Amino acid sequence: MVKLKLEIEGDKIKLRKLKLSDADNIYKNMSKEIVRWTTNIPWPYKKENAVKFIRKSNYGIKKKKEFVFGIVLKEADEVIGCIGLHKINWKNKNAELGYWLGKKYWGKGLTSEAVSLILKFAFKNLKLHRIYAIVFEGNIASRRVLEKNGFKLEGISRECSFRYGRWRNKLRFGILKPKYEKLHRK
Repeated sequence: MVKLKLEIEGDKIKLRKLKLSDADNIYKNMSKEIVRWTTNIPWPYKKENAVKFIRKSNYGIKKKKEFVFGIVLKEADEVIGCIGLHKINWKNKNAELGYWLGKKYWGKGLTSEAVSLILKFAFKNLKLHRIYAIVFEGNIASRRVLEKNGFKLEGISRECSFRYGRWRNKLRFGILKPKYEKLHRK
């Protein structure tokens, strides 16, 4: 595989490899409202969690097992969230998409832009064929982000996750490279 460019420019944001100096911003932007919609971010979230996450993410890039980027406001060069391709299966050319964004940045189209940028990276640079994402039922904003980027609902796993004292359903969305290319013909 050729050397990959690990900074992706968009209109309002860029995606870039995380640095240890980003730990403060990751910690500052994490909130219980974000964690409640995730399966693996701990609460309470500590700065040490952010440092550990950055180290793990950069190790994953080095080993080409995952590609995690900071979502950075171009005007401020500050990490306001993260997005990544996880569980990369090189044989079957697929990966799981995961993301979060600091609450004060919600509703501005930034997550949709980040998903669009990482899909381009996944299909054009990594030559993957399929990207999937799993969201808790009820996470309407995340579902809209996925649908806006061409993902289709593939199925529901009923009561498969016990989180915050109750069973939760997970929705699985996916997009294939031909669908992505059809949506992004220029």
